[in-house]
Order: sequence, then C-alpha cells, then structure tokens
Amino acid sequence: MYTFPSMTGNKALRLGLIGTGHIAAHYAHSWVSMPEVAFVAVSDVNAVPRRKFIDICCSAGRPEPRAFDDFRSMITACRDELDAIYVSTPHALHAEHGIAVVESGLDLLIEKPMVTTVAEAQRLISARDQSGSTVVIAFQGALSPLVADTRQRARAGEFGELVSVAGTIWENWSSRYEGHWKQQVDLSGGGFMFDTGAHMMNTVCLLADTDCERVSAFMNNRERSVDVVCAVAGRLATGALLTLNAAGDGPIGCASYITFFYKRAIIRIDAWGAWREIAADGTSGSREEVEIKNNPLKSFLAIRAGTAENLSTVETGLRFARLWDAIKTSATENGEPVVVGSVAGAASTE
Repeated sequence: MYTFPSMTGNKALRLGLIGTGHIAAHYAHSWVSMPEVAFVAVSDVNAVPRRKFIDICCSAGRPEPRAFDDFRSMITACRDELDAIYVSTPHALHAEHGIAVVESGLDLLIEKPMVTTVAEAQRLISARDQSGSTVVIAFQGALSPLVADTRQRARAGEFGELVSVAGTIWENWSSRYEGHWKQQVDLSGGGFMFDTGAHMMNTVCLLADTDCERVSAFMNNRERSVDVVCAVAGRLATGALLTLNAAGDGPIGCASYITFFYKRAIIRIDAWGAWREIAADGTSGSREEVEIKNNPLKSFLAIRAGTAENLSTVETGLRFARLWDAIKTSATENGEPVVVGSVAGAASTE
C-alpha cells in the first residue's frame, strides 16, 4: 500500500488562491479539513465562485478569507500574510498568474497544464530561477507515489530498456464541456488533448524520462472550435516509439490506459497514477491502487517541507510544452512529421 509523504512541523501553510472555479471548489471540500492549511485570501473575477469558495471555508468553521476580484491587488495587499498561492484559472491565464506569484517570491501550486507554450514555460523558469520559489504543477500523475515508484525502478534498470509506449485516454468531453471555456481556444490553449489529455502526455513525459524527438499528429474537431480527437505517433530521443490516442467524444465517463513496454517488463498505469499493473517473468501482475483525490496539496506541503521529491517541476512542464507545441504544429500541417525543438523550444517540419 502506497501512502503520501507527510509534512513535518506544526506551522500551517498560509495559502491564497487565484481562481475559485469548479476544480478549486471541488478540492476545497476536503482541503478545509486539513489543519496544516490556512486560507488567507482568494481572488476571482467572478463573484459567484469566489463567494462559493468562501462559504465552503466558513461552513467548515474556518475564518473567512479576504476576497479580491483582481489577483494583483490580492498579492500586493496580502504578500506578507501568505506563504504560497494556488492558481486554478483557465489554461491560457496560467503563465500570467503563475509568473506574477513567483516574481513576488511566493511559492506556487499551479493547475495543469503549467502553461500553453514553450515561450511561457521558459519565462516561468526564468522567474523561478530569480526568486527561488518552489513551483509544483498539480498533475495527479506526477504527484502519485505509484508513478514515483515506477520512475525510480525504471531508472535503476529493473525493467530494462524502454522499447515502446502506447497511451489512450477518453472522456465524453465534447458534450460535457459544450459552451465551457475549455472549448474556447483563447482561454483553453487547446482542446481535449490539452485538457484531459494533458494528464496522459505529462505522465508519459515523466516515465519515459526523455524528450520526444519527432512526432506526427492528426486532430479532428468534430464540429467544435477546438480539437476533440487527436492521434499522435512519435519517436523518443532514446529510439523508443510512442503512440498517443485521445478521444473526447463518447459515452459518459473518463478513463486512461498507458502501457510502457520494457525488455523485461510491461507496465500498465493510468494517466493520474491511481492504479498500476506490472507484468514480468511470465506473470500478469496484480493491480495496485492509491487514493489521489487530495494529493496535489498534500504533496505540495511535503515538497515544501523537504520530505518528498518534486517530480512535477517547471522543467517537466517545459518538456511537456515542447511536445504540445510539436503536436499542434504537425496537426496544422496535416500530419507532417515535426522535429521537437531543443531547449529553446523551436520545432521544425521535415
């Protein structure tokens, strides 16, 4: 049974929030029961979700957080009362909000995906380097102990050489989010592949443990303004091959299956790191499971306390951004192979 590392010490984390929409409210119901967190201030341009989050805090007997409609005003007014800020806003706003937090010297827990482009990732890395802030991306997969254990064992050579990776993720995303900002590219930065599919891409980036060298991608919008279906074929820098399939139109539900084919083992795991199966030595392997609902904030606390390694770093976010930029470029060019860029983030078709 895998458990999350614990935080040491008794001092509560003084937390602020930028964005109090659906996912923040979802987490709030469990986060308010964590005595190691104090909710100091919240900001959202919309008063309704802002009030909803505050009501969740007050209903749990917590002091009422200060409320702001402008995130910069919150940072300025509460800077000395805060230790960290959780950013949960539309994807295209992550860079602006995250960089502002880090430039203020506060630590940052930011929703996935970290940013929408390589250039934004590089700006956030630069700001982090200047301030020394701790930055954690709230990918459940990257913060899952099953993923961490798999990565450690793969690096130690237990499974042998990675030969191929096959990832699939699906959801009734097209109908579920019809009219939502997730289907408005100026706010979302992409469609299903960049939203729910981001979990799959990030877990693949983390466990493959290398850059993708070349990709070919196709997308189908299926009468939406953003991609709903995406298929990717690629080659990693190690020579291992990669296929990714994201289907955002289907029956109600959401699931993912990622298979890592090594020379000595086959690892099956989902994009969120909730379960894993290891087949080796002729055995199919039993399923291991771990609860992931609350792990982003719990892991953030442990990382800040120095009791857990941060696998969900800005550097991993840059690797993800390089892959996403290349996928978009190839899909725009009707599947033309694209060489994934260097650290500078350039991508070229060939």
